[in-house]
This record gives sequence, C-alpha cells and structure tokens, in this order.
Amino acid sequence: MLNKVISDKDLKKIKKILIIQYKPFGDVLINTAYFPILRKKFPNVKIDYLIQRPYKLLLEDNPYLDDLIIMEKKKGLDYYLERLRVVKDIRKRKYDLVIDQLRSSGSAQITLFSGAKHRIGWNLKKWNFVYNYRRERSNERYYALMKCELLQPLGINEESSDLYYNVKKNSQEKIDNWLKESGIKEKNFVVFSPGTPILAKQWSVDNFAKLGNMILENHNLDLIFLWGPKEDILCKEIISKMEKKPILAPPTTFNEAAAVLKRAKIYISQDGGINHLAISQKCPSIAIFGPHTNPKKWQAWHKKEYSYLKNYNHKDKNDRTLGVSSEEVYKKFKEMLEFI
Repeated sequence: MLNKVISDKDLKKIKKILIIQYKPFGDVLINTAYFPILRKKFPNVKIDYLIQRPYKLLLEDNPYLDDLIIMEKKKGLDYYLERLRVVKDIRKRKYDLVIDQLRSSGSAQITLFSGAKHRIGWNLKKWNFVYNYRRERSNERYYALMKCELLQPLGINEESSDLYYNVKKNSQEKIDNWLKESGIKEKNFVVFSPGTPILAKQWSVDNFAKLGNMILENHNLDLIFLWGPKEDILCKEIISKMEKKPILAPPTTFNEAAAVLKRAKIYISQDGGINHLAISQKCPSIAIFGPHTNPKKWQAWHKKEYSYLKNYNHKDKNDRTLGVSSEEVYKKFKEMLEFI
C-alpha cells in the first residue's frame, strides 16, 4: 500500500533484513548513504545485501552490513537457473523484511518469492502487487537522498547523502608512496578520468586537452589522469594534444583509484561511476552531463562542493562536446577553487 508504515509492534519482530540492489555500479555505491541510518534503527538485526559478483568489491568492507549474497551474472538458461538458486538461498535465510531499491522485474520476482512478510519497493506501473509498502520515486532529487525515502515505512525520516567506500590501508600506502616519489603534494592536484563505456557520456578529447592546458597554465597544480582497463589509450591521445604535460597514473585497482581521489583537490570528468567514487572520498567534483542523463539525480548538487554542467539544448548525438565548452568548465573550476 502506498505511504503505509509498519507498526511498532511488527518492527520489533524484525530480526533479518535483505536489501536488493544488485547492479549497476553507481546505484550500488549510492545505496551506501543510508546504511548507517538503517543500522541505527536496527542495531541488533542482521542486515544482508544481494549483489552481483562484479560489484561486490563496493561493499566487501562495509561496516554496516552483515553478509553479502552473491548473484552470478548469467545468460540464457543459466540466467534462470541462477535466479532459482538465489531465491532458494534467500528463502532458507528466512528474512522478515526485504527492501527492493532496484525495483526491476528481476528484483520484484526475487522479492515476491523471498518469503518475507514485509516487502518495501517503489511505486511503479508493474509489479506493485509484490510490495505491501510502497513509495513514489522522484527523478529530481539526488539519488542517495531519494533512496532514503524508501525507509519511511520503517519510521525512518532521516536522510544522508554521504556515500561510503573503504580505502584499504595497503592501497592508500601504495598511492601515497607513488605521489611522494612523483613530487605530487596532497590536495594540490586535479584528477581527470576521461574513459567511459557509454559513448553518449563521452566528453570531447579536444575539450579535455584544452581544459587541462588552462588548469596547468594558470594554476600551481598538478593534473593526474586516472584510467581503467584499455582507457590509457584515450588518456595518451588527450595528453598528446596538450602543451603542458600532465601525469598519467600507473595502473590502479578500483580501491587504489579511490585512494588517489582521497588525496585530490578536485575531480573533473563526465558523469559516471568514478564521480560517485570521488563523492565517497569527499573529493569535490565537477561532472559534465550528456543529453540522456539527469544531473539532479546523479550528482550531489545539493552540496556546493559537487557541481555539474549540462547543456539542456544540446541535441546533436555526434557532437562529443555535449554542448559544454572547456571554457565553461574552467569557469566553474575557478569558482569552486574559492571555497574548496
């Protein structure tokens, strides 16, 4: 039922909770904002999380969760067999409450057969019958804040947008040593991460080069390029177009990339998962958005240290500038330098 809440009597009976948001990368990380709030409400309750294997590294060291239920990514018949295995596993665990943050057909089916008495999900066109507690989903709020709203049936009205991702000690030590050896001072460098698997989000190579030149020419700051698998080619192309040369980071694990961002002054790049990672490390950021992504939803714009640029009139899918110039980003960068 829409806007229904669980009674205090039933809340006291809850001993096991399962959160479902098994993909994708950014969404999983954004869920971490409300974990401390949920744990505060249920300090002695077992709280588990269903996640696909590629994303489990985001939650492995999260102190607010008890267990991760790993779901393998499969195709064809194996996909359905894996879903059956997961449902059987969940039913065996006897959860009292399922919170379905993903709210897809797949997650709805898992929730339906979970055996949980209390099932919370978003109020959408399909599968509403699965959930006995529902809330409306907004596309005009930062997603981390919006996800907190799904806790309202539990009598939780507190909100948080502080994403959590743990940087391991060995990762931080490795990065700190590399920065020291490279003569780069903490909080005295900017980070670009121009790679993205989604072409519609990709900002222009030339624009990255122009922006990098403006930063290096006018500020006593270093510029580091972070890159993932096969993205070093793109970074090297951008660097080749620059007059003043930035620093290409060594190959890093995801955890080591977070360690770099933890020491950075500011992160600038197109919208994507690394921007969420920057936010989790409290690294100020400027995100450049393409035509198909809503910045109100995917950037923590309610805090002044997280900004964005988007040209809402941009329609040309072949224009990789996304309708946002290097000069516009540089102007935003200078504005942010005044308070970060």
